[in-house]
Amino acid sequence: MSDSARPRIGVLLVNLGTPEAPTPGAVRRYLREFLSDTRVIEIPRPLWWLILNLFVLPLRPRRVARLYQMIWKGDSPMRLILCEQAGLLQQTLTAKFPAADIRVQPAMSYGKPALNDALYSLQAERIEKVVVLPLFPQYSATSTAPVYDIVGRWLAAQRNQPAITLIKDYHTHPIYIAALAASVQAFRREQGSSEKLLMSFHGIPQPYADKGDPYPQQCHETARRVAAALGLPDGAWAISFQSRFGAQAWVQPYTDVLLQEWAAAGVSSVQVICPAFSADCLETLEEIAEQNRETFLHAGGKSYQYIPALNVRADHIQLFSALVSPHVQAHLQT
Repeated sequence: MSDSARPRIGVLLVNLGTPEAPTPGAVRRYLREFLSDTRVIEIPRPLWWLILNLFVLPLRPRRVARLYQMIWKGDSPMRLILCEQAGLLQQTLTAKFPAADIRVQPAMSYGKPALNDALYSLQAERIEKVVVLPLFPQYSATSTAPVYDIVGRWLAAQRNQPAITLIKDYHTHPIYIAALAASVQAFRREQGSSEKLLMSFHGIPQPYADKGDPYPQQCHETARRVAAALGLPDGAWAISFQSRFGAQAWVQPYTDVLLQEWAAAGVSSVQVICPAFSADCLETLEEIAEQNRETFLHAGGKSYQYIPALNVRADHIQLFSALVSPHVQAHLQT
């Protein structure tokens, strides 16, 4: 069957975003886009406009750019990994659905490759059936919901709308849990074990959770299932939340505070994994792997190791395939 005769389906892998370059100007543009989203920052707009333009954007980009320069390998790690994930998923789905013409594309909520542009690209190829997979295992209004918003705004501007399926979350999917557990086991076979395994998730402000964001509960469920898969007793692991910003309370326990408490209590070795991240990025490679390492060691700890995100592991690509395949199959039947 020729390509033109085969049913055509688009698959979009969507991550959060990253600057175009490790420079203050590029970081400033990225932060302006990201922090202007009312899903991310719920402070009243006039007040937040003043904070953002008088304090955050004049001061933060230069420091953040220096951090990006430390991890930049010709491009942002997140973007490099996302593009490789898309390529590997393309190979997997092409082999799995030989009767279909499937196009897998990487996309981001903020920055490039932009989700909005990816949708127009599929439209230009006359692809009218699309599966969107936000790469956030745990749903949050601060991460997954913006994907829905972008898709919704794009659809609202279209006269001939394609059929689009969005996958909300996968925080308890068996392949996801098994992949996380396998990554810990593989790391420990090479590096040895530790007294504590810390599962650190990106934080959200406590008021967001109080309003009904299910993210903290889903993080706890993921952590419990990973601990169970590893056979860890209660005292051998914990959950925490990182990357708080501003003065308001965030979901607790805080990662840096917990590490200090452990070190003060005599815990000598810690390994940290970040299950909410489908790709390593500034937050995992710098904040978790470096800043929190210094926090723990300075407080008296002896050994601190970061276990990489699932990135392009074969079982991670298998997970993506398992998540999108039922929707691809459903599109093929319509």
